[in-house]
Amino acid sequence: MIDSHVHVIDPRFPLAPNRGFVPGPFTAADYLARVRPLGVVGGAVVSGSFQGHDQAWLRAAMRELGPSWAGVAQLPADVADDAVLELDRAGVRAVRFTLYRGGSDPREIERLARRVHDLAGWHAEFYLDAADLGGLAPLLRRLPRVSVDHLGMSARGLPRLLDLVGHGARVKATGFGRVDLDVADALRRVHAVDPTALMFGTDLPSTRARRPFRDEDVDLVADVLGDEASAAVLHGNAAAWYGLPREVTGRANHSGQTSRSERRE
Repeated sequence: MIDSHVHVIDPRFPLAPNRGFVPGPFTAADYLARVRPLGVVGGAVVSGSFQGHDQAWLRAAMRELGPSWAGVAQLPADVADDAVLELDRAGVRAVRFTLYRGGSDPREIERLARRVHDLAGWHAEFYLDAADLGGLAPLLRRLPRVSVDHLGMSARGLPRLLDLVGHGARVKATGFGRVDLDVADALRRVHAVDPTALMFGTDLPSTRARRPFRDEDVDLVADVLGDEASAAVLHGNAAAWYGLPREVTGRANHSGQTSRSERRE
């Protein structure tokens, strides 16, 4: 499995309270221990709203997790080109905009998203409620590469999310315990528009979610989409999107992954 959405919270690095919230520790070692039964072979480490713009923690996490992992950074609009290229050499592959936790100037979003794409080929990731897209929808449609977290968050936003998918956006099948929608229905409808769009992720440690990730969330993808389609959602789509090395991600069948029936026992 490629885990497209993981947060690492390392107490060696400072955190910035977001609306008064500061999460507890969840180190790279904690993550690896938690997902050992799932056969995870790579993924994306994603900056949280509480981690600000200092990416020292992200570089450290990627060193610990290894070369089959990509990073997703939060950056200020005036970040220097050299800093972007240095992060790219460290394995960062995207910039994240956490609109669900606070607004951003659309002009700055577009300038930064286009600049990191032109410099390093990065895509832009958006944490938002698709129901609140409003005037941002045309912006997301015209950006070169875009993904949306957590199935767009809400049933009201699903039609707008599907429109973005039709324009090439990818969607993270993540945060099943934090969304306000029928997850199975959303998976089917996104997949029907573009089978390459969905990328599964655990969203661990599920900070502020109504319920944390459960191993059964992986099973739901297979139950809804079937074995062939779910193989792409659980592995191939994210590997291609993040440019993860195939010689590493190709080991999925030898990772010691347990079967769905074994995990349910």
